[in-house]
Amino acid sequence: MSSLPKNTDVILIGAGVMSATLGSLLKELAPEWEVKVFEKLDSAGKESSNEWNNAGTGHSALCELNYTSEQPDGSIDISKAVKINEQFQLSRQFWSYLVNRKRIENSQDFIMPLPHMSFVRGEANIHFLKKRYEALTQSPLFEGMEFTQDPETLEKWIPLIMEGRTDEETVAATKIDSGTDVNFGALTRKLFDHLKTENVEVNYNHSVEDIKRTEDGLWEVRVHDHTNERIEYHTSKFIFIGAGGGSLPLLQKTGIPESRQIGGFPVSGLFMVCNNQEVVERHGAKVYGKAKVGAPPMSVPHLDTRYIDQKKTLLFGPFAGFSPKFLKTGSKADLFGSIKPNNVFTMLAAGMKEMPLTKYLIEQVVQTHEQRMEELREFIPDAKSEDWEIVEAGQRVQVIKDTEDKGKGTLQFGTEVVSSSDGSVAALLGASPGASTAVHVMLEVMERCFPEQMPEWEAKIKEMVPSYGESLSENAELFRKIHKETAETLGLDPGFEKEKVLG
Repeated sequence: MSSLPKNTDVILIGAGVMSATLGSLLKELAPEWEVKVFEKLDSAGKESSNEWNNAGTGHSALCELNYTSEQPDGSIDISKAVKINEQFQLSRQFWSYLVNRKRIENSQDFIMPLPHMSFVRGEANIHFLKKRYEALTQSPLFEGMEFTQDPETLEKWIPLIMEGRTDEETVAATKIDSGTDVNFGALTRKLFDHLKTENVEVNYNHSVEDIKRTEDGLWEVRVHDHTNERIEYHTSKFIFIGAGGGSLPLLQKTGIPESRQIGGFPVSGLFMVCNNQEVVERHGAKVYGKAKVGAPPMSVPHLDTRYIDQKKTLLFGPFAGFSPKFLKTGSKADLFGSIKPNNVFTMLAAGMKEMPLTKYLIEQVVQTHEQRMEELREFIPDAKSEDWEIVEAGQRVQVIKDTEDKGKGTLQFGTEVVSSSDGSVAALLGASPGASTAVHVMLEVMERCFPEQMPEWEAKIKEMVPSYGESLSENAELFRKIHKETAETLGLDPGFEKEKVLG
């Protein structure tokens, strides 16, 4: 049984944080537009955006060492860290606007103040960390960052990590109190709850099975309504595919030229979660270490305090795994099904290039619980095996594409927007920093897909996101003003008053 096509202005595929953000922006800018959302699961934020499925819990480059690189001349390139931090500031500003306008309430349900720290061992890594600290604190975005090698100070900052270490071990850390923990699952659910009040039609248990261009230039989606076991057809002038790992297969169905020569490599993740609340209470920060030599960026170890379901939680990871599924609820045929005549050589080239990654994944998959505990003990020397258990995180699909600088079949580790030349369809691919930069990414989608409307929308966008079109890293006064205002609205720590070397 099927229905006649129903037309709408905007179709959002996937009820994750990206669709929630784009829908929220568009409803502020064009409230008269009709928006429909199709999600194959029974509620919002259950896949990539879910709080148990993603590690993107406030990626703002305050502590992630892989966002700063040491150059051949010994200098530290902070450009990527500055870029990601600026993008995260846009998200903070939009969330602050939504809270101020009562679009969403109880900001502490999705964002909490939490120090962000980098922790290293050994003289070479300490030297790198101090140079990184000196480079970052030249930017106003990293004001308030502290550096120390002093054991007594470190014992105050991270007692759980310092306990059980010998006097001979040299360690150092940076700390910045303006960091946050973000529960993107809770945020996504709040945004969709509000969108429903704005007459956005949110359809759960509806999976999009095909996307085709009609003769009159619209996009037609074939949707399976699993609740009523019927097929529906909907047409729209614009479609956004924000289906996490499921975005690539749907993008391929559109047939747009921009979807060719793009492949995807699925990576699953595991985290260890602490089941001893006494241990959990002894730590209160996000602490990132340095990835082992030769390990991919996705493997940077971190010990994270999280706030999930109103409860303080402690997670360590990630440990990589492999599954051919593109979604946690996907099919084992996903990877094979994504290989098309137009991307097969791209995929084969990636297979040849990424042998070290394949080896790394195999090593990770066969690890025992005790081997994972040994990695944890590099952070918590006295960690007990019985206090920690494994949680399966979500699936990530890393983009594989041909690039000018790195050639055919290059594995990408970022977030990527693919859109048609006429702007009628856009898809989000990739992973980290992902959710943390959702507002920046969706503004980019709007710039590409609604160029005619952007001039008339600009004033409203700047009301919602005051630094839109500005460089906060080059305007310290504007950054401090906006950062302080958003901190007050969201109940966060501005963290400006420190910035010094201790010990």
